[in-house]
Amino acid sequence: MGLVEILILSVGLSMDAFAVSVCKGLAIHKITLKECLICGLWFGIFQALMPTIGYLLSSLFEKWIDIVAPIVAFILLVLIGINMIREALSKKNDVEEESADLGFRTMLMLAIATSIDALAVGITFVAIPVEILNAGHIANTLFAAVIIGIITLIISAAGVKIGNLFGSRFKKGAQIAGGIILILLGIFSLFDK
Repeated sequence: MGLVEILILSVGLSMDAFAVSVCKGLAIHKITLKECLICGLWFGIFQALMPTIGYLLSSLFEKWIDIVAPIVAFILLVLIGINMIREALSKKNDVEEESADLGFRTMLMLAIATSIDALAVGITFVAIPVEILNAGHIANTLFAAVIIGIITLIISAAGVKIGNLFGSRFKKGAQIAGGIILILLGIFSLFDK
């Protein structure tokens, strides 16, 4: 996976965090830079941490994963993408109210919940290695994780402001777009060998 694929993947992965950030923006009456950064940092850090954990765990099984690499990446990315689209279209999402709470416990739970898909994507980094830097697999994976984290931070911080300004009209579309991006990357992984 090159830089372009990592950038596209980063945007796709950040869509869950963006949707939650939009809801936070809806719930908070007066938005300051502080609220935007709190959401951005929580989501960005966890979106960077989870693919790193996924990569490190799955690298223990690299010998077996290498055999079916494209299929593993395809299945994981497509399932994550379909789940994102399914969640966006579910009725439960429409009536869900978000609180304005930005406390440690609330943000920790939200950050973990929105980054589980990034953990699975980290597993695909063993199947389809990241090749951005002229360095080893671990350095490239860590660099990709940092990119994912930074893009998620920016998109999530913007999501808080957008939610406060425009309401929830972007939430469903963002989740669907993220799901489609992940499905397309999964399909691309079948031909990337």
